[in-house]
Amino acid sequence: MSFSLAEVARVSHDLWPLSGAEDWDAPGLISGDPAHRVDSILLAVDAVADTVAEAVESGADLLLAHHPLLLRGVTTVAEDGYKGALLARLIRADCALLAAHTNADIVADGVSDVFAQRLGLVDVRPITAGDTQGTGIGRVGRLPEPTTLGHLARRLADLIPPTASGVRVAGGYGDVVSTIALCGGAGDSLLREPLVRGADAFITSDLRHHPASESREQSVLAGVGPALIDVSHWASEWLWLDVAAAALRQALPGIRVTVSELRTDPWDFAVTQ
Repeated sequence: MSFSLAEVARVSHDLWPLSGAEDWDAPGLISGDPAHRVDSILLAVDAVADTVAEAVESGADLLLAHHPLLLRGVTTVAEDGYKGALLARLIRADCALLAAHTNADIVADGVSDVFAQRLGLVDVRPITAGDTQGTGIGRVGRLPEPTTLGHLARRLADLIPPTASGVRVAGGYGDVVSTIALCGGAGDSLLREPLVRGADAFITSDLRHHPASESREQSVLAGVGPALIDVSHWASEWLWLDVAAAALRQALPGIRVTVSELRTDPWDFAVTQ
């Protein structure tokens, strides 16, 4: 059984409503003929050369990526630029491109929700609530049993796919952790949120020097505040793909839905001193 691209896009927007996207975001259908039939979907975090090649070579009719290829302003899709070259390859292969980004971050069973589930958190709620019950940015919850920060970091390293950047931690190895705030993808904009400040640890990605340093300094001064755990942006969001694929299979019976295993984290290796 196949569906039209328009029908697949509608299902995607039912699962991850565009109304939930941040104002700066650009999710939705990026390229493809809405009347084209879809028999096979490939899910990936990023639409990059490797995942586009995988989609085309596997015969996928749609590449559904978490990150929008055209997020920033684009004035040309000439093929001497990588975005134009990727779009041209997809179009020539009759493979559409669709993105589900912040609209897939905030929902139940979305990026941060899945991350919290995989960590086994209970009493989970959003860090900043959305318009609908159970939706919002990030998640905060508690572990069924307290652990140490070091053990939590090692557990994360086992949970997410390995990357060059690994798992970076600011805090004492033996510090007790019970309450955890997290945000799949970049989350340093949440460092001052009360639910983050009240947690024992905050897990996110792309933590910059100054926000991280200021957060830790304030925690030391006040005697309260989260330890910080920085993980790969790609790895933290990759966990969601299997859940998204299962939702698509249920909503689109008969369509082949696969998840890319390719690592699209931009860092290739690290050298320690």
